[in-house]
Amino acid sequence: MARGRILVIAGSDSSGGAGLEADQKVIAAHGCYAMPTTTALTAQNTMGVFDIHHTPPEFVGKLIGLCVSDIGVDVVKTGLFFLLRTYSQCILFFGGCECACMLASAETIRVIAVELEKFDVKTLVVDPVMVSTSGSHLLPESAVRHLIDLLLPKATIVTPNIPEAKLILSQAGMSTSGLQNSGEMIEIAKLVQSLGPKYVLVKGGHLPLRKDGTVARNEEEKEVVVDVLFGEGQVTMIESPYLRSRNTHGTGCSLASAIASNLANGMEMVRAVKSACRYVEAGIRTSVEMGKGNGPINHFHSVYSLPFAPGRFIEYLLERPDVQEAWKEHTEHDFVAGMADGTLPIESFKYYLIQDYLYLIQFARANALAGYKAKTMEDIGAAAKIVAHIHHEMSLHIGYCEGFGISKEEMEATEESQACTAYTRYVLDIGQSEDWLALQVSMAPCLIGYGQIAQRLHADPKTKREGNIYWKWIQNYVADDYSEAVRIGSELLERHLVLQSPSRVEELVKIFVHATKMETGFWDMGSISR
Repeated sequence: MARGRILVIAGSDSSGGAGLEADQKVIAAHGCYAMPTTTALTAQNTMGVFDIHHTPPEFVGKLIGLCVSDIGVDVVKTGLFFLLRTYSQCILFFGGCECACMLASAETIRVIAVELEKFDVKTLVVDPVMVSTSGSHLLPESAVRHLIDLLLPKATIVTPNIPEAKLILSQAGMSTSGLQNSGEMIEIAKLVQSLGPKYVLVKGGHLPLRKDGTVARNEEEKEVVVDVLFGEGQVTMIESPYLRSRNTHGTGCSLASAIASNLANGMEMVRAVKSACRYVEAGIRTSVEMGKGNGPINHFHSVYSLPFAPGRFIEYLLERPDVQEAWKEHTEHDFVAGMADGTLPIESFKYYLIQDYLYLIQFARANALAGYKAKTMEDIGAAAKIVAHIHHEMSLHIGYCEGFGISKEEMEATEESQACTAYTRYVLDIGQSEDWLALQVSMAPCLIGYGQIAQRLHADPKTKREGNIYWKWIQNYVADDYSEAVRIGSELLERHLVLQSPSRVEELVKIFVHATKMETGFWDMGSISR
């Protein structure tokens, strides 16, 4: 599925909790692709905004046009055009040139509207960042008028908080009274929607309520927060628990970007908004303290990173410290060293060959079980191919033993060693009690280990090629047939491990380590002189 392309038009937050930085985190967490259009740079931290540097409006237009004309866009999200803690700071920052800064912000909105019209943008999410959590106005009045006249009619959804909704209505000449309950929020949402946007989400964070829907009069009564979504004649009330946290910096930016991402991912509006509200709620609930003021939410609470790159699970696995010790004991065992230099007693090798033949019978059963447990024809076919490879490997064992005067009937009449029984029944038990992938992992030390051992011995100039009776064994496991089996088995693991959670990866690593130790026990069995 193609990734949703989201153009984000907003200011930058140097502390990373709001603005473009928050937008990009949210969009990435939702699996979409963010294209940032920077309207301003701000010098801020969790304590507040201390300075601002504007992007010229014409340059903002270029940023929009170049991205959309090349990459395309599915959803546009507008946010922080002009960020100030108080209106008086506007005068302070620009040397008292009050008019200039108002025109700059208004002109930026006008340029944005022109670009959106030029590219016929179908889905627009407008986060009207006009009033801060503390109640300070962030946009001058002329910019608010531009936002109402130029952007709201184009908006698919606009997401004001209660003070912003009141400011929009005030600038549009509509009066509102003080709010006493969630029902009155519905009327505000309907009034804002009458200005042109298809949907309006009035955020209720500024109006904590009691469970009966009335306004909380003190801190103890604050129990719920209600967001009101209105559009296409339908009212949706989204209730969340009131969270006592100072880590709410950037919640508005994050909510709007989550809505934009959900829409880009194909959700219908009500579901997109509900899901976004739950995302932000969890972000506040799982946040950690950062800074001395209002910290950011946790943008990645529902996203995990695997400890390996796609296609590199086996490499990661064999380099883990908790795997390396067991893997080294298996692949560098004295039994293996004896085959490398030809010093392994022949009776030990004969006994090992017989037991390995008996082991391969059970190994074939395990792979057949994997085929039964597989859910796709591709994986069923891969299991069948591995069984065929095992059958070929067993024929090599038969031929090898015939050279020592041991018949197939004698091999099959030999009693399994305890090491053989313990190992094979462990693998089969994993196959019965666990899922398909766990079974594959339990068989991996045998498949991968033999291939790795043979490759190392075959390439080692110290390995005796002339007169080493075990050279044929080494060649069997570097041959095309076995290399193909290793490739198939490895690709199976890589294809499915990338879809697992980190906790599941840890469970599978433990299975691999235990099976590797069983492999070492098999070598121990073969090392006993017969």
